[in-house]
Amino acid sequence: MVDWSSLDTVFLDMDGTLLDLHFDNHFWLEHLPVRYAEHHNLRPQDARDRLIPMIMAERGSLKWYCTDYWSERLALDITALKAEVGDRIGYRPHVTEFLDALRASGLRSVIVTNCHPDPLALKLRHTGLEARVDAIVSSHQLGKPKEDPAFWRDLQRLAPYQAGSTLMVDDSFPVLESARSAGIAQCLAVLAPDSQQQARARHPEIPGIHHFDEILPALRQRSPLPSSR
Repeated sequence: MVDWSSLDTVFLDMDGTLLDLHFDNHFWLEHLPVRYAEHHNLRPQDARDRLIPMIMAERGSLKWYCTDYWSERLALDITALKAEVGDRIGYRPHVTEFLDALRASGLRSVIVTNCHPDPLALKLRHTGLEARVDAIVSSHQLGKPKEDPAFWRDLQRLAPYQAGSTLMVDDSFPVLESARSAGIAQCLAVLAPDSQQQARARHPEIPGIHHFDEILPALRQRSPLPSSR
C-alpha cells in the first residue's frame, strides 16, 4: 500500500487524518447553528437551513476554511465559538504511534493543512501535535487551498520536497487528486475521518486505510532503530 523504502518526506493532513473530524463536523453542523440562532433570534433548525447552504457554497475554496471570513460574514467570533467545544478535539486511533514510528524511521513529517491559523493554534494547544512532527504549513500562508494544483508548487517555498519521494496522506479525495496531479509519487486516503460516522467508500484509484494500524507494521520494519520495531 505504501512503499516506505522510496520515501524521504511524508505530508500529513490534520483534520480527519491525524485529528478526529468529529470536532469540526460537530462545530459546523451542530454548535454553530445553535449559537447563530441565539444571535439572530432564530429557531436552531432555521439557522441550520440558512447556514449549511451558505457554507457549502464555498466548499473547496480558501474561504471555506477561513475563520476570519466566516467571523465577518456571520458576525460571530468563530474561533471563540470553537473554543467552547474544544474538549472534542482529539487524535484519531493509532495516530500517536504512527507519528512516533515516522520519527523513529528517519522520515521527515510535515503537516500540510487547510486549517486557518487561529483554530490551528487551538488544536495544537489541546493536542501538542506540533511536538510530534517536523513542521506545520497552513494553506493560508500560501493564499490557496490544497485543492488548487498551484498549491503544491508554492509549497516548495515553505517545505521543499522531492515529489518522487513524497507521500501525501489525507481524508479528502479532491486534495489527494490535486497532489497526485502535481506529481506527488504516493497518495493515501483516510476512509474513516469522523469517529461518529461510517467509513466512506474507497477511491477507485487511490489506496485507502481506515486507521494507521494498517500500515504501522511495514513502517516499523523500515525503522533503523531497534526500539521502534
